[in-house]
Amino acid sequence: MTDTLEPAGERPHDAASRAAALADVPMISPAPVGGLRGLVNHRYLLKLLVKREVTARYTGSFLGMLWSYINPFTQFLMYSFIFALIGRGMNIEHFAIHVFAALMVVSLFTETVSAGTRSIVRNASLLQKSAMPRELFPFASLLVSIYHLWPEFVILAAALLFVGWSPDPTAIAAGVLGYLLIILFALALAVMLSVSQVFLRDTGQVVAVVNNFIRFGVPMMYPYEIVATRFAGHTDLYLANPIAVAVLLVQRCFWVPTTSDPEATAVTAMPDDLFTRGFIALGVGLILLVVAQRVFNHWETKMPERL
Repeated sequence: MTDTLEPAGERPHDAASRAAALADVPMISPAPVGGLRGLVNHRYLLKLLVKREVTARYTGSFLGMLWSYINPFTQFLMYSFIFALIGRGMNIEHFAIHVFAALMVVSLFTETVSAGTRSIVRNASLLQKSAMPRELFPFASLLVSIYHLWPEFVILAAALLFVGWSPDPTAIAAGVLGYLLIILFALALAVMLSVSQVFLRDTGQVVAVVNNFIRFGVPMMYPYEIVATRFAGHTDLYLANPIAVAVLLVQRCFWVPTTSDPEATAVTAMPDDLFTRGFIALGVGLILLVVAQRVFNHWETKMPERL
């Protein structure tokens, strides 16, 4: 009488043949579906990651989420009462709105790229314990940054209501295009740099240094008119920066309609081919996102041993 039981209908020599065949099959760890499909399939986990990041930011805080409103509100007051002197010197109407609308775009970009760069390394223990698309972490960083953008929209909306914001369809389209552009580039860089941070830990420090210069490379503290005047006919390099284009598009949406003559401001304070540059940058951003995903997929299998 045998000590083991064979599956019904399977003879001993069949079982031996099947075992020999399986022995030749290479061992492959079950990798989760990556890319956009993986994010959709794991949307519940993505929601938990975003909730965890948001909760962690305010853990132990007495005011909690109120800080998300206090910080942008104090920034807006600072630009209104301190930098208003500079704004009048440059003859800019509603200078605080000009700066604050641009600051929202820049902050969304820098926070997403910074947090996304560190996202995989920070969650190394979680990645080693469970199978999930690793793209979840830089994408969650983007969603957290967008979540914290809403209080700033509330502050900006109150200011726009006070000064009488009356946008036209072109202004709304510019705002949508500007934010799509910045979200696309931020996500692409976050995905690509999160890989780099795993293999080269200095990446996060380099990103922090570069972020210090971004605010001065876009028309935020100064109007685009100054750039167009001082570098007349040579602004192509400046406008090749997709962040600068996104800032100008958002200012076209929020700041230009608050001026006394929006049509004249749109002509004098904005580049002529703003929308063309915006759509070109959007196409470049899509290509960059595809490249970032391919780079991520190539190095993904080598991440566990480095983490």
